[in-house]
Amino acid sequence: MIAVEFADATLALGGRTVLSGISFALGEGEFVGVLGPNGSGKTTLMRAILGLVRPSRGAIQVLGRPAARGSAAIGYVPQVRSTATSRLSGRDVVAAAASGHRWGLPVLGPSARHDVDRVLDLVGATALAARPLADLSGGERQRVLLAQALLGRPRLLLLDEPLISLDPNHQRGVVELVRRVQRALGITVLFSAHELNPLLGALGRVLYLGSGHAALGTVEEVITGPVLSRLYGSEIEVVRLGSRIFVMAGDHDVERDPHRHEDHAHAHHHAGS
Repeated sequence: MIAVEFADATLALGGRTVLSGISFALGEGEFVGVLGPNGSGKTTLMRAILGLVRPSRGAIQVLGRPAARGSAAIGYVPQVRSTATSRLSGRDVVAAAASGHRWGLPVLGPSARHDVDRVLDLVGATALAARPLADLSGGERQRVLLAQALLGRPRLLLLDEPLISLDPNHQRGVVELVRRVQRALGITVLFSAHELNPLLGALGRVLYLGSGHAALGTVEEVITGPVLSRLYGSEIEVVRLGSRIFVMAGDHDVERDPHRHEDHAHAHHHAGS
């Protein structure tokens, strides 16, 4: 079955076309890396799958139905997180999501308590979830937020740049954890990042966005000079050194640019990116 399908879909924000007439299909059980230059539409694409951005043209199908808000079949870890300074414990943050509460501590029934226990165990966060979220490292916090997204047994998991501000060791840990969870549950994962290398051991295909267009395929099919030159709108060279891949414009590594969140007009600079 097809998990996500865009059919000649155009997405616009504030009158600006972000993605124009893109078409692709992702199968159930795939692990897909969503990549692209700053402002290419990675967050907008995920928000469209969530039904939060409606296409101005074309259609978006998610798990056999038109994309719509509030689908319990989709788990989502957004890029902008208001929970980073929370004094609530990791468990309470997950429990609040289980009940639909944003503020205050809910009283959960046995079924919801079991689901909270299940997802914390699934991501190896049972012990650390007793600590305040603000006291956790970036990698530990990502475990809790991933647990939160897995409540209710979603079939599709969207992760919007979960590696931002993490050091390479924690990046590897998050990617390996998501890959393990994805295999255990048989779910579809869309994992956006601004650098390909941390995902290389996990992803099956790459969805690369740029200049309003999209290219979907294996790393060997998509991460090439001609394909990326078209998506960046400038001459790109792909350099392979051992097990790493670098996307270069002249002597400049374009994937290591300061990162801008495309849903905002101003630049965000993220430490460690």
